[in-house]
Amino acid sequence: MLYPELFKSLESARWDMDKDVPWDGFDASLLSDEQALTIKMNAITEWSALPATEMFLRDNRDDSDFCAFMSVWFYEEQKHSLVLLEYLRRFRPDLAPTEQELHEVRFEFDPAPALETLMLHFCGEVRLTQWYRRASEWHTEPVIKHIYNLLSRDEARHGGAYLKYMKRAIERTGDTARAAFSKIGMLMAASGRAGKPLHPTNLHVSKALYPRDTIQSRLPDPDWLEHWLDQQIRFDKDCEARVIGGILRNLGSLFGESFKTVSDLNRFRKQFATTA
Repeated sequence: MLYPELFKSLESARWDMDKDVPWDGFDASLLSDEQALTIKMNAITEWSALPATEMFLRDNRDDSDFCAFMSVWFYEEQKHSLVLLEYLRRFRPDLAPTEQELHEVRFEFDPAPALETLMLHFCGEVRLTQWYRRASEWHTEPVIKHIYNLLSRDEARHGGAYLKYMKRAIERTGDTARAAFSKIGMLMAASGRAGKPLHPTNLHVSKALYPRDTIQSRLPDPDWLEHWLDQQIRFDKDCEARVIGGILRNLGSLFGESFKTVSDLNRFRKQFATTA
């Protein structure tokens, strides 16, 4: 089982919301209305770990090890929402999300293949690590800068945990896992072709609720993500290249290959096209 060791490693790196966030260092003059509003949107987006966890537990019913790990992932992801909510409660209570705004992002996702979903969320953690790093750089108020750094490091650790389950899947199912991971890896690394940032929170997950079946579509401002990335934290081509590079390096290590470009990954993927 992977869960016991992952629990210990994540527990040892866990930060305390009271002791490890320098709340007394808040400087109101360094927080703009524009910046505060993005904190609200991220707080709501992080709340969507709730339906994601429900999905993982449902679609991995035969894998108690992974479902046990979800207890840690869910706790830490909801804590991300909580610390952003606490920041707003203390310093911008007028922008704190309502309970209904939080509940709006809780809806049932359609069932999906477990391996593809695992890879999708691994890529999501890689991407969030970089998004939050840029958010910390963009913000000027020191407390929220510190918080985003904490969140970024958590997301990187979560990506590492998912990678361990991906390695285990290859050991157990071989080419079936390789096919699933390379297919979703291509989708997530080829973000330029999609014309939008690809992340689990802006992908469609419920035919019955379409088009309001993405997390982002259910936020108070459904268009905020792309504006945040393009105009605010300025997640440019160099930043995106770090995301793609992280996906390619990790998949290369996982498969015992070397992927320098997305095209390299695509050639590898085609070997398993009939398996996926």
